[in-house]
Amino acid sequence: MLNDRLVELFRWVDPGPATDHLVSDVSGWWRDPEVLAGLGPALVAPFRTARPTVVLAPAVTGLLLGPLAATALGVGFVPAYKVADGRLPAGAVTWADSPPDFRGRRVTLGVRDRHLSPGDRVLLVDDWVATGAQLRALREICAARRAEVVGASAVVADCPPEIAAELGVRALVDAARLLG
Repeated sequence: MLNDRLVELFRWVDPGPATDHLVSDVSGWWRDPEVLAGLGPALVAPFRTARPTVVLAPAVTGLLLGPLAATALGVGFVPAYKVADGRLPAGAVTWADSPPDFRGRRVTLGVRDRHLSPGDRVLLVDDWVATGAQLRALREICAARRAEVVGASAVVADCPPEIAAELGVRALVDAARLLG
């Protein structure tokens, strides 16, 4: 089962004495061909009946997951760029700042206007949802572009149930399973 394999391939890594927290290592997911083949269909399964017309996902991990999900739906993919990445998209861009994330950071996300149209039905995709900060920024961009968000799909949910419900998050794995 995909969910069990995701848990099996996941690792917590201690980055050393300069930090006070462990870092998630999801690289095993990308190395496993069965996981790669299953992620797109699994991420979109709860949202097929909502008929998304596009998948929107934030850099960096979203640039892998988003196309997998879009391919499974037979729709296009739109990346959301982060100012902090230093690769700003050319042309007209709609930007939004996230609220503080789990480390108190704010992220500025941008989407090329020509790729997100009024009337689009958008499925948001990300690897990990802790506070919903990036999803909130993506929802703001969609609202500014008059696109409708039909829900959000994640590999891991690490957020309170009320945030998941508010943002329409469906996840493949609950973060509590990764603590073992």
